Parts: sequence; C-alpha cells; structure tokens
Amino acid sequence: MTPDVPVHEPTQRMQRHDLPFQGGHVTWRCMGKGPPLVLLHGGHGSWAHWVRNIQPLSQDFRVCVVDLPGYGDSSAPAWPTLDALLDATRQTLDALLGAATPIALAGFSFGGLVAARLAAQRATVSALALLGPAGHGGARRPRGELRPWREALASNDPAALRQIMRHNLELHMLASPADQHALDIHTQACLRTRFHSKSISRAGGLTDSLRVLSCPVLLVWGEHDVTATPQALAPLLATSCHQARAEVLADAGHWVQYEAAESVNALLTDWLMQQVSAPVP
Repeated sequence: MTPDVPVHEPTQRMQRHDLPFQGGHVTWRCMGKGPPLVLLHGGHGSWAHWVRNIQPLSQDFRVCVVDLPGYGDSSAPAWPTLDALLDATRQTLDALLGAATPIALAGFSFGGLVAARLAAQRATVSALALLGPAGHGGARRPRGELRPWREALASNDPAALRQIMRHNLELHMLASPADQHALDIHTQACLRTRFHSKSISRAGGLTDSLRVLSCPVLLVWGEHDVTATPQALAPLLATSCHQARAEVLADAGHWVQYEAAESVNALLTDWLMQQVSAPVP
C-alpha cells in the first residue's frame, strides 16, 4: 500500500546482517570504519530513524543500526516484554561485534530507554547518548490527539492513511512540516511495527538504569519535544548520571536527529570522539 522507505544513496552501501535469536532473527546494518557506534531507533520506528545520521557518523565510526525485535525487518520476540526485546538485541549485538568489544551506544525515544537498560547490562558500553529518551516518567506536553490509522488501512484508502500519518507525524515527531521522506519513513515503520512500546515507555525506569552507569552520558532534546519539557527534565536526569552533559537544540521537535541532523551529527561526533580519546580512569 505504501512504497518502501526511500534510502539515501550512501546508506545503500551498508552491510546487512540477519542474526538469529531463539524464535527469529534481528536485522543489523553497518557502515564505516572505526570504533563501533550502535544506534537504536524509537517506537513505531526502524533503522531509518537515523537515515540522516548514518553516513556522516560513519566517517569516524563503524555505525551499526538495528531494526529492534518486532520492528522493520526483524522478527518479533515470542513474548512482548522489554526483557525479551533486550535479550534478543543483546544476543545479536554480541554476535555482531563480540561481547567484549567496547562500544558507544545511542538511543532515540523508546530506543533511549532500551539503550540505557542495555548499557546497564553491558559493561563494555563506553559512552551513552540519549536523544528524546522515553522512560523518564515525567509529564508530557502533547499538542493534540493522535488519530488512529488502522481503519484507513483496513478500508484500503491510501489518501486517508497518508493524511492521518502526516497529522500524527507533525503533531508528535516534528516541529516543522514533514517532508516526503520523513512521511514515507514514518508510514512504512508504523505499518511494520509488531512490538507495542507505549506502555513500556510511559512506565518509567530510565533513572534506575542511569544510576548504575559509570560511563559518560549525553542527553539531547529538541526544544519543542512533546514527550517532555527538556529544560526541566535535563537537570533531573543529569543528577542520576555519574557524568552527564545535556543539550537542547533549537527549532526541533522529538525526532531531533532528523529535523536537526547537521547539529546532531556534529554534536555526537565531537562528544563521542572526546570519550573515545579520553584516558581510562
């Protein structure tokens, strides 16, 4: 009903790895050389949440992006729990890079909560970047009601489906009008989502994971993020971290790494290179 996700030419050079876990496989895509940087997407998302970041970041890192279990090209876990998703992600990540390999880890939205939990379980995470992370348990500031889209899908009404998807994307994810690429990515990802993250994201638990980490943490939001009030949340989360830096980027919404791609790419590269070159305490 919808076209495949448009892929920027550089990302066509990514290597695909379908790695098994009990009951299915997890799809990883990698590009570049250097220290490993693992990117986790948000709920109702896919690896393409990072489509504007992969090629720039791959100039300094081996970038590995995943379709989390139950999203995109990956199989759904047998049980729809965060622990099951984490187990499959960690198992296949270890198969891809090696369990003892130091990695930098970045997560967006629901993927931010997953990344924090994964970092708490994997001692070799040397740096953690969280973009608009879910699981903070604080207040949200929605701009309106999201519209259900499955009825339009069931009635085979492509025009209605696109209208609903655009409404939801601009209401929840972006501060500015959606371009066609963003709309295609969002639509395709929603249609292929089989893991329901909303209740997990709203349940909290992020600070518990941050408290046990010893690695440095970068916290990033767009100033118009509707899932939180960044100016209030940033200092609260920072106090949970051993070492934290918080940034709020102007003129961007929740999908900050897409809408403010140039700023995010520069920020991540600069901060991560500092962590890679920092002496081990």
